[in-house]
Amino acid sequence: MGLFSALMGNAGTVDNITLLKDYGKLLIANEEIELGFKLIRDTFIFTNKRLIVVDVQGLTGSKTEYISISYKSISKFSIETAGTFDLDAELRIWVGSETLPSVRKKFNKSVNVFDVQNVLAHHVLG
Repeated sequence: MGLFSALMGNAGTVDNITLLKDYGKLLIANEEIELGFKLIRDTFIFTNKRLIVVDVQGLTGSKTEYISISYKSISKFSIETAGTFDLDAELRIWVGSETLPSVRKKFNKSVNVFDVQNVLAHHVLG
């Protein structure tokens, strides 16, 4: 759990109390939130059982999709850091044998892309 404790001080992380208040109804018995990241309007929630992607859609943000991905179903993931002129970094996650990523999210520099990669690697590869 040291990895998660080290990441909690970084910008873009969301505290577990807020995540539990906002998304606790999505959890099953014995599932605990470990860490969450706010990526522009969307949220990534890492639990002890799965990754939950909260995808806020539309101009007004009134429509929300909740994507649940078990760690064992993630076949690969990639991060692309922001460049000099491109201010957004990108995260891509492939599920199963898909040729295109199931999840493709851009986020600004307030989130350390390497922190997101570390948490994913911990769960997917660990």
